[in-house]
Parts: sequence; C-alpha cells; structure tokens
Amino acid sequence: MSSVCRAYKLVDYHFYRTFLMIKTRIYNNKEQIFCVWRRQWVRLTPEEWVRQRFLHLLVDKYGYPMSLIGVEIPISVGDAQKRCDAVVYTRQMQPLLLIEFKSETVPITQKVLDQAVTYNRTLSVPFLILHNGPQTVLARINRHEIQYATILPSWEQLTEQ
Repeated sequence: MSSVCRAYKLVDYHFYRTFLMIKTRIYNNKEQIFCVWRRQWVRLTPEEWVRQRFLHLLVDKYGYPMSLIGVEIPISVGDAQKRCDAVVYTRQMQPLLLIEFKSETVPITQKVLDQAVTYNRTLSVPFLILHNGPQTVLARINRHEIQYATILPSWEQLTEQ
C-alpha cells in the first residue's frame, strides 16, 4: 500500500453483525441480496456484501438518511460511462460523499484512491470513503489536497463540516 493512502479499521462488523437487517435468498441457484436503495434483488458478490453491510451501518449506527444514499450512480468520465458504487447527498440533493467499495480480498491501494478521485472530477464531493470490509480510508478533499481521517463521522458531524 502506498504511504499516501493509509487504511484504518473503522468498522467492527463482528460486534454489529446481529443488528443488520439484510435479506438474502437463493434464486435460480444463485445467491442474491435485497438492495433497499435499488429496491430489487441483486446478485450477492463479495463486493455487494461489503457494500450492503457498510451502507446499512451508515444508516443504522451513524444516522445517515437512507433516502439520501444513491447506489450505482451513473457518471461520465471523459467519453466513458461509469458507475459510482454509492453517493451520499445533502438534503438539497448535492453530492456530499462518494464511496468506493471493493471485496474483502481486494486491498485498498493508491489505484483504488485514484479511481475514486477520477470519479470525483465529475461529482466534486468534499468527502471520499474507500472500503473493503477490513479496511476503510476516509478522506476530505480540499481543493487539490487530500486530508485523511481516522474516525467515521456521523451524519450530523459530516453535515456540520
């Protein structure tokens, strides 16, 4: 991992696991998970499992309004069409926080940070989160400088900044 991109363990899922209300099922011999944000069943991939646990945690423990979280948000990056894993909006529906998820086996590296920064050229959010389950990187973007944090803010703390 690059020294520019430090990852912290901010979330203890083992402690919090019993409180998560996540629905899964087997459909056509494939495991699926219900995404409340997309209002549909989606394939349960390792990255999707990380995404759903973290987003539920943001809502249930940190007070983020479910209605202000968008999942798989389409954006244009140059001529290419991409999708942000998740975006948290202000109450005025302005993008506030971009979240990039990876499966637990994919480390948070400079390449992952670069991907989020590239997406942020379109969204211009002040906050980024990179998360793979065991590792979380929380960054604030000030002009062209990245400042790292070690504490995941509540919704109230995030919107005060």
